[in-house]
Amino acid sequence: MIKVKVRFLPDDVVTEAQPGDPLLEVAAKAGVLIPTGCLMGSCHACEVELGDGTAICACISSVPTVPSGKSELTVNLYDDPAW
Repeated sequence: MIKVKVRFLPDDVVTEAQPGDPLLEVAAKAGVLIPTGCLMGSCHACEVELGDGTAICACISSVPTVPSGKSELTVNLYDDPAW
């Protein structure tokens, strides 16, 4: 099966995942914490930015999974001191 290289910034943690894997699970397996709050997308605690600049809520977005058709995905974690 095709693997996708997933790079989590700013710490530059790289792991591999299958297309369709949920971002929260991929991050957890790589030892990367994506904060969560409501798990419904309302609080935006889980908001991350993809390499193309698209901001998504990793818990519920229509793109919360590793996409197919790409060999690499960059996920930039926000640093919000309020969380």
